[in-house]
Amino acid sequence: MEKRRIKGLVIAGTGSGCGKTTVTCGILKALHERGKETAAFKCGPDYIDPMFHSEIIGTGSGNLDAFLCGENNLKYLYAKNSEKADIAVIEGVMGFYDGLGSEGGYSTYSAAKLTGAPVVLVVNPKGMALSVAAIIKGFRDFIPDNNIKGVIINSVAPGLYEMYRSMIEDKTGLRVYGFLPELKAAAIGSRHLGLITAAEIEDMQQKLTLLAHNTLKYVDMEGLLELAESAEEICYEPVEVHGRFDLRIAVARDRAFCFYYRDSLELLERLGAELVYFSPLSDRRIPENVHGLILGGGYPELFAGELSKNAGVLSGIKAAVEGGMPVYAECGGFMYLQETITDAQKNSFTMAGVLRGNSFMQNKLSRFGYITLTAKADNLLCRKGERINAHEFHYSDSDKNGGDFEAMKPDGKRKWECIFADETMAAGYPHMHFYGNTGFAESFLQKCSEFKKTREDK
Repeated sequence: MEKRRIKGLVIAGTGSGCGKTTVTCGILKALHERGKETAAFKCGPDYIDPMFHSEIIGTGSGNLDAFLCGENNLKYLYAKNSEKADIAVIEGVMGFYDGLGSEGGYSTYSAAKLTGAPVVLVVNPKGMALSVAAIIKGFRDFIPDNNIKGVIINSVAPGLYEMYRSMIEDKTGLRVYGFLPELKAAAIGSRHLGLITAAEIEDMQQKLTLLAHNTLKYVDMEGLLELAESAEEICYEPVEVHGRFDLRIAVARDRAFCFYYRDSLELLERLGAELVYFSPLSDRRIPENVHGLILGGGYPELFAGELSKNAGVLSGIKAAVEGGMPVYAECGGFMYLQETITDAQKNSFTMAGVLRGNSFMQNKLSRFGYITLTAKADNLLCRKGERINAHEFHYSDSDKNGGDFEAMKPDGKRKWECIFADETMAAGYPHMHFYGNTGFAESFLQKCSEFKKTREDK
């Protein structure tokens, strides 16, 4: 058992759209400009917000998700990734108490409890005066011991700030750590899976610089640093891994395939894998001398025309998989392995054709949320009956989703079959976090090692 007290803050919100990401990015950029070594995290399974964090701090941002990883592993990853940091900043998800089911399981509130970090609540007072204090007081008093210690007001005119600050502090007793004005020039667009990714925004650095300037001007950064010092001690068991491999794994990574959990990839590296990144959009072929392939999620439907035209990579992937190279594909990567993708405009594009089936876009989410996966037979990732928690979030569907795992909702009321899985492949819509069951990562690399040996024996 290890014990750590990590100087950190949770930036929570009253609900989606209140400005958590804007405030978090402003604070991260301001800390960076002040020379603070900062660790960044996002509560929940979201991929996109950590990309913005990474753009700011110049290193990876981690996910803190107790459903996907378990409570101990969440604390372990928080401690591991904060080890060299002066401060850790955790961005919440949805509203502070929102999570799984009516009891709000796996919420920002629960993550704050697990990490011991004090909470700063972001509130947007548009259309309100005194009522904003009632909302904040309600959040503070709703559940005892919630660790809410302060407030930041988002999108308020500087001339109104003192009125709100005085009102909130008088009625709630919570300290207001400043505000951000409405910054239309720093606004970030959105699409069907959330915010547009950082890599797609040409003026990203200008937006971040504007955020930092206003954060340093209007937010009490010294007060926030002092508040972070009050974090509570946490206890956790270090996560042990087994096996040591000497492998090269090709990982698709570009605008079309960008949804990866930082810690999952680093776990593969910890086990000895060298990750070789390539672009199915722009590279002419897959990397040479690799022993496994990972195709993550992302937005292949937005780039289906370009992907379809890159015959070198498509044919290379098909030949590699048919030649026995182990492949793990999630969501967008799974779509890419099928025969076609039909985009939102009903245009159909040819893909790798490794798997039979065709994916197509819809105007609603399919099978959204947390699930538990159980293997129906031995496969690339695990033995029959082994389990891992996972997550789905996609507006596409397929006429063939696979049937080698059973997916079950946490309440047990709904289940379905998914994922194509055999000794060399696991491909389907669910997203997994390898710290949810490190044996899945070890099994994948073991199969890659066996493939490497067959290549060397020839």
